[in-house]
Amino acid sequence: MAADDLFAAAAEERLAARGPLADRLRPRSLDEVVGQEQLLGPGKPLRALVDSDRLSSVILWGPPGTGKTTVARLIAQASSKTFVPLSAVTATVKDIREVAASAQQRLGANSTGTILFLDEIHRFNKAQQDALLPSVETGLLVLIGATTENPHFEVNPPLMSRSTLFRLHALDTDALTLLARRGLTAEGATADDDAVEHLVQRCGGDGRHLLTSLEVAVALAAARAAAAGESAVHLSLDDAEGALGASPVRYGRDDHYDVVSAFIKSIRGSDPDAALHWLARMLEAGEDARFIARRLVISASEDVGLGDPLALVVADAAARAVEFVGLPEARINLAQATVHLALAPKSNAAYMALDRASGDVRSGPVGEVPKHLRDAHYKGAASLGHGKGYRYPHDHPQGWVDQQYLPDELSGVTYYEPTAIGAEGRLVARWRERKGLDNPAPSTPVGDSPVGADSVGSGDPMAPAESVGSGDPVAPAESVGSGDPDPVGPGGTVQSSPDGTVRASEPVNGKTDRP
Repeated sequence: MAADDLFAAAAEERLAARGPLADRLRPRSLDEVVGQEQLLGPGKPLRALVDSDRLSSVILWGPPGTGKTTVARLIAQASSKTFVPLSAVTATVKDIREVAASAQQRLGANSTGTILFLDEIHRFNKAQQDALLPSVETGLLVLIGATTENPHFEVNPPLMSRSTLFRLHALDTDALTLLARRGLTAEGATADDDAVEHLVQRCGGDGRHLLTSLEVAVALAAARAAAAGESAVHLSLDDAEGALGASPVRYGRDDHYDVVSAFIKSIRGSDPDAALHWLARMLEAGEDARFIARRLVISASEDVGLGDPLALVVADAAARAVEFVGLPEARINLAQATVHLALAPKSNAAYMALDRASGDVRSGPVGEVPKHLRDAHYKGAASLGHGKGYRYPHDHPQGWVDQQYLPDELSGVTYYEPTAIGAEGRLVARWRERKGLDNPAPSTPVGDSPVGADSVGSGDPMAPAESVGSGDPVAPAESVGSGDPDPVGPGGTVQSSPDGTVRASEPVNGKTDRP
């Protein structure tokens, strides 16, 4: 080995020993990678391609610190191809052409293929991406692109169509804890469990952030130990807090379940202030925003239901915003959805009805589909009597006709027991009227929502137009979720009328609320 090579190797060793903890802990094989089992576990798609050395061009998509660069390097290490890294931040079209020319020469000289790792591929403009296309298309270059942005928006369709997309997930608590323990071992330090937990919870699923913060915490603990004349380095919660520059929010595994439970129950109880408090607790503790969004979507149907059908649309939109916008801005979307669900009229009637229907289905035979409801669109169906006697509701003036839809064995069974709250009350009233039922369902005082709120955005053509989107500031806040048939609003008494609407008996701020 030449002297220059020896010096270079020695310098590399020293840099590796002194480098950032995240670099020192880079896995040396795919088996050492923390997390991403859905891609790299035994028999999983990406692992199978790597093990067979049959990898074609891929795009690795995931949040920062999930191992995209590490995985790319390990793929190259396991491959017989030459690895060439470039950053889209600094690379030019000229660089791409030079890599392609070298790849061509390499392939002709010794039949060695080339892997081009392009970090931050979403930073490439269309012209730069187009320059890649011919080499990727012919297989001259096996592209491994890494991006934190949705490649469907940021990568040209022709390049996407010639690549396989693999999505890496933010590291979960178990993976991050394992990584932190590895870091402590590498640093020759120990730590209190709550210190490790705090670092894990605050890093947002980012392994690099975790190790960087851990390295700072170790330095703080080492300085404290040196000042006390101690040799052992032990991290406390204060060290973890100091490394992150923020006060710790105690949020262990039990807290995770307790806080989210309190969050959902506050929404169910129509208390927006409490719901926002628990939302803030979760966000400040580093809870996964996607988890919070999923809980809101569930609550929109489980707790609000047909009381305000728009609630599900709002919750779903917030969940999409979390994916599209991300934190920290998506906290605003989560707050909006939280307040909407807390203020909305509540009904779990549909949810309970499904449980009752499921109970019948699970309990035993529930009968055949009535013949008049069976599919009658295929040849020979008529000879079997399928569809015979079916009456098409749209052929009738009211758009409804009285006929049997349940199996004979369950004819007359009732699962759905509606409330008269919010939009559900209006929907059910029209349904009963259409069916010609006497004794309409008794109205329930609308004491669980602000004046007019139950008609806002409901899509109900019978809702009074003046209450839709009025933004009326005089709606009594204390009537939200109170269940009080006689809520008191500022400046006047708000009373429930016998028909279940809410009216102000006296002018409020110079105007009278109308239902």
